[in-house]
Parts: sequence; structure tokens; C-alpha cells
Amino acid sequence: MTSAPHSATNPATNPATNPAVTGDNISRDALRAVFSLTGTQPRVISSRQEIMGGHGTITLVGASDALMTRAWDVVRTCEKRWTRFSPDSDISRLNLAEGAPVEVDPLTFRLISAMRVGHEISLGAFDPTLLVDELKAGYGASVLDPSRATTLPASAVSPGNMAGIRLADTTVTLPLGTVLDAGGIGKGLAADLVCAFALAEGAWGVMAEIGGDIAVAGNAPDGVAWRLGIENPFDTQAHAAIIRLSEGAIVTSSQRKRRFGPEGNETHHLIDPATHASAKTNVQTVTVIAATAARAEALTKPGFLQETTRYLEWLPTVGAAGMVIDDAGAELVSENWIRYQ
Repeated sequence: MTSAPHSATNPATNPATNPAVTGDNISRDALRAVFSLTGTQPRVISSRQEIMGGHGTITLVGASDALMTRAWDVVRTCEKRWTRFSPDSDISRLNLAEGAPVEVDPLTFRLISAMRVGHEISLGAFDPTLLVDELKAGYGASVLDPSRATTLPASAVSPGNMAGIRLADTTVTLPLGTVLDAGGIGKGLAADLVCAFALAEGAWGVMAEIGGDIAVAGNAPDGVAWRLGIENPFDTQAHAAIIRLSEGAIVTSSQRKRRFGPEGNETHHLIDPATHASAKTNVQTVTVIAATAARAEALTKPGFLQETTRYLEWLPTVGAAGMVIDDAGAELVSENWIRYQ
């Protein structure tokens, strides 16, 4: 597995961690002018790879194959730093540190900051410190490689203490007993970082889909908006809806995919913080459109815990739109969902 060098993640110089690094904007603007004057369209390239326990797709508009390779390097670096299935990742080292400070990659600072924001905006429904409960539910090993399992210290508890996490200089200190899981927010943030990186390096537009979390930025292939499908939870070959998004992100969380145990008594990975067990709900999938994929990830979680009507009324108040599909196949949407159809 390839990855970017550790030094390449310096936040002051890496576009993936600092969107202010804009690359050669003069050349990019000149290229846009050529396409505009000639009425032609830039080249579109797409690549699908196995990543982060599933698959991902990156599509670049007006970019080179070399940039595509570097975009995937961003994702692989995120996976290397954040996976809980490798003992030398930042997340594993933090989880095993028993309250001691750990030096981490700047990307991991970004991840933990996103976790904090997600916990706050979701009113605690998104909680990345529930890893002990996830293991009890059956999600202790990698879905793709069961030989890769999560190891936790005896002190690990669920929930942990999000407010007590300390970030200083190049180190992170987790309170004793607190353990983290990058999970879905790691996939969402990786998609966001790829978009920032690709645009900073001169791409006309970019779509990054990591494990179903999609972020888009810049110009779509048609010059208007990206057409994105929402999977039908009862027929994975069909779409429940098609939305059009010019910039931002769309994320779908499902209780139907990460399931464990015997049929009729299955558990899933979406943990209810109040019960420490798989959420008991008739909601099958929750889809959220928001400014970033990391934010959308966090905002899907209340959809499995709150009453659906109240949840869909709440989403627009935090700058998001949503769709909930229940076990009868009913599709319920927030009042602002129509903007994306």
C-alpha cells in the first residue's frame, strides 16, 4: 500500500491540510479561459480503488493522471494514520497510550477537531468514543481482513471523555479510558481533504467518494452540477433518489450493512449512546447533504435516534438537508430537500 511521506502532511505546506495553499492559479485560470473560448470541455478521469474497509472513487475534471495518483496518496495516508486495525496508526497508538501524550500527524489533529465539531452539532448523537460498545456489538475486526483486529487496553470505557481530549503542539492526550474510532467521519473527512487537495493542485473539479461518503468541489463534468445517486436500501442496484450538487457533500448511513450475529438477533455498528447497544429503530438509512462530508456524517446519526419528523425539521436549522427511509420503504425528506432535485 502506497502512502505520502510523513513530512508531506505538514499543515503549513500541504493542500490537503491547508486549503489556502492554492497551487498555480494563474495556469489554471488560463486553462479555464481556453475551454471557455473554444467551447470544449476538460478531460474527465475516474479511478476506483479498495480503501478504508470498502471502496472509493475519485473523479477529476481537467487534471492529469499524476494528480489522480497523488489524490489517492492523500486517502491512503489518512487510512494509515486513522485505522484502528493497525497497531502503529495514530488512532491505535492514542487508544493504547493509557492517558499519556502521543505525537501524531497533523491530519490526525484535523480528524479529532472534526470529531469534536461533529459531537457538538449532533447534540451528542455522534460519539466517536463508543468503540468499546462497537466491539461488543461484533465489529472488532476488519470486514475485508478478519485477521486485522482492534486491540484496546483494559482501561477502555464507553463512552469516553470527549471534552477532556487535549491537543497541544504536535501531541494529543486522551483521558485515561477514552478510546476513539475514526469510522464514518474518517471517510467523510478523507473525501473533503481530497477535494481541497485536488483543487489546490489545479484540478478544474473533483468528486471524492470514500466508502459511500461523497464530497464535490469545483466544476462538474457538465459545467453545472454533479448528479449523485442515493442507494436504495432494499435494492442495491437501484437508486432511491438522484440529487444534483454543485458543491458540498452527501452522506448516507445505513443500519443494513455492518451487521453481526445470527439472523433474527443481529446487531449493527450504529450505537445508541443512551443504551450502549445497537440503535433500535425502523429507520434503515439516513442521508444528509451538508457543506462537508465530515459534517454530514455526524448529522446522519441523530436520524437513527430521534423521531423522524422532528429530526427532518431540525436538519435545516444546522445548515443541512436530509432523507430518511424506513423499513416500509417510505421516503421522508426535509423541507429544503427539493433544492437538490
